[in-house]
Amino acid sequence: MRTIAVMNQKGGVGKTTSSVNLAAALAREGRRVCLMDLDPQGHASFHVGVEAGPEMPTVYDVFTQQVTLDETRQLVGENLSLVPANIDLAATEVELATASGREFFLRNSMQHWKEQNRFDYVVMDCPPSLGILTINALTTASEVFIPLQPHFFALQGLSKLFETTALVTRRLNRDLRVTGILMCLYESGTRLAADVTEDLRLFLSTSDSNTPWATAQIFKTRIRRNIKLAEAPSFGQSIIDYAPTCPGAIDYIAMAREILAMEAQIAATSKPSVTRAA
Repeated sequence: MRTIAVMNQKGGVGKTTSSVNLAAALAREGRRVCLMDLDPQGHASFHVGVEAGPEMPTVYDVFTQQVTLDETRQLVGENLSLVPANIDLAATEVELATASGREFFLRNSMQHWKEQNRFDYVVMDCPPSLGILTINALTTASEVFIPLQPHFFALQGLSKLFETTALVTRRLNRDLRVTGILMCLYESGTRLAADVTEDLRLFLSTSDSNTPWATAQIFKTRIRRNIKLAEAPSFGQSIIDYAPTCPGAIDYIAMAREILAMEAQIAATSKPSVTRAA
């Protein structure tokens, strides 16, 4: 089971859009996927048509140990489940401030999913901050995807994200790795987009091999600006369901296939070699 935290402390870079539409695209490709909304704004939940009211179990109830993850999970599409969130989740920053082992609440809750291989992918939409919710996602995840808008200031914010992943790797989750960087809101006709992408590629190629981002790749697929991506949440649908032939849907399906190709490469390199008998 691949557990992926989609994170960026900067808002408006396509984090929730990427979380939802990558999850939907992976589900379309036949994988069992759970989208987990860890943002108190609940935008990922709204995006797939779920408004978590006061009577609905949410991920907040998991953090407060009132319910299990299975009790919150809802089927929102073929092969696609959701663990919803609402504004109640904002209270966890205060309520867990003095709790023992507060960084591991989510990991402990998800342990039986990993043991049972319940899903092929769990995609966690993190809040645009580096608080206790994001830390819980990072202690639970094996991978981090970072959506990035190709602007100059985005590169400055990226260094803070890398510092956070390095800190979590040293102290809380040795298996955590930054494996993918998603270029979102991409305008292929601009020199700036190309320059920022090249600067990022150079930085990654010269990074210390011991860093959590040493093997990170910039996805070849670029998520182009597309008005349909902005329209889809208001209809409570992923872009795959709302406008399956638009450029946004095409881009996210292509990116999902890149992710699946990464999976195939990992499997190929981990297979033991077979020696033929003479």
